Amino acid sequence: MTVVQTIDIATPDELRGWIKDNSAVLIDVRESGEFRGERVNGSVSHPLSSLDATKISQTHTGRIVMTCASGARARKAAQILVNAGLNQVCYIDGGMDALKRADFDVVTENNAPISIMRQVQITVGALSLLGVLLGYAIHPGFYAICAFTGAGLLFAGLSGTCMLATMLARLPYNRR
Repeated sequence: MTVVQTIDIATPDELRGWIKDNSAVLIDVRESGEFRGERVNGSVSHPLSSLDATKISQTHTGRIVMTCASGARARKAAQILVNAGLNQVCYIDGGMDALKRADFDVVTENNAPISIMRQVQITVGALSLLGVLLGYAIHPGFYAICAFTGAGLLFAGLSGTCMLATMLARLPYNRR
């Protein structure tokens, strides 16, 4: 198994140079709503939820640099590409936050949908509050809603996979 290398974001000029001389492409693996809301100018969207190594290998030659919000999804995506046989794959440790700190040109779109994680927080918060209110006012059995949402958050935290985020990402307003 090939180890995925990390680009040291402390040297952003190297990444800028790769992008400038077209020897690399910056692929953002966040969901399309997140990408629309904020992205590095010139980056390409390939959401992790629908990442296709074959398509990427056919459309991008040279070095492939992956990014996301924090680096976790980018590392996962980079490993998928390396496992599929692509080489010259790396990822930005620290993701968009690191790129912004390094003064990369970030495009922001104010009318983009809110991030998937905020949508998850709003949905889980609303369901939990509803469960408490219905449990108190109508029947204690409604407290099961809170248990269900809590179990979902626990699973998401332990596994790194949020089923609610995956479902929300498929809604029409979160797709381009």
